[in-house]
Amino acid sequence: MSNRIAVIIPAAGASERYQQAGGVRSKLDEDLGGKTVLHRSVELFSKVESTDWTVGTVVVAGPHDPAAFEEFRTRHGDRLGFLGVTLCRGGKTYRHETVAAALAMIGDDHTHVAVHDAARPCAPFDMIERLFDAAGRFPALVPGLPVGDTLKQVEETQDAGHHDPLAAILGTDADAAPRKKRVVARTLDRSGLYVIQTPQVFQLALLKAAYAQADLTSTDDASLVERLGKEVVVLDGDVRNIKITRPADLHMARSIPTVRGPEERPAHKRF
Repeated sequence: MSNRIAVIIPAAGASERYQQAGGVRSKLDEDLGGKTVLHRSVELFSKVESTDWTVGTVVVAGPHDPAAFEEFRTRHGDRLGFLGVTLCRGGKTYRHETVAAALAMIGDDHTHVAVHDAARPCAPFDMIERLFDAAGRFPALVPGLPVGDTLKQVEETQDAGHHDPLAAILGTDADAAPRKKRVVARTLDRSGLYVIQTPQVFQLALLKAAYAQADLTSTDDASLVERLGKEVVVLDGDVRNIKITRPADLHMARSIPTVRGPEERPAHKRF
């Protein structure tokens, strides 16, 4: 019997970092070649296929607030509906609340579940298919890339040497807020360190067991599975599988050959 894989896409975030960095709207509403970032991320799973597995239910978990969720449904519901997506309200505060809400929508007729960041619209099809192929052999899988850059742990301290001569002349220097500086505390050994991406794929029963734990604070779903003492296998990720966190990431996404910038009317104005 072939595996049936459900997909969860948490989309309840407020894009705070994106907008603080200069974004003018939610990053999920940004235009990538005539479709929103969210639509592109969901669409990935309608274009992969195999004789060994099928993609079943796709759940997109939107904002928790009822009014915000209805606005989200109005903006995205029709287009996502064409892709067979089920919408649900996400968590109030934390990502794990959002995933848990979506997980409750997955029926037992599925064998596995994949959790994918809504802001990763460029995941290559062949990478997704490799992960889904391997799901038949490994209960927990994540894509990852070895860290290639030097890693330094940094501490923030007061800059005691900073002095503004103009402020001193005006008599405001004493009232100025102390400047901060970042200093290197130590250089980390990067051997064996990986940057982990999504989709992360798990046996459905395993992920449900992970979410039944009392402490659900985590940086990703694999962390919860690790807490059960289960092995998580890392397969090769892809450098194109970028996560849009800041406006500069959107420009990078648009440079990928399969994704272009806005065409005609921007996607966020087509609703």
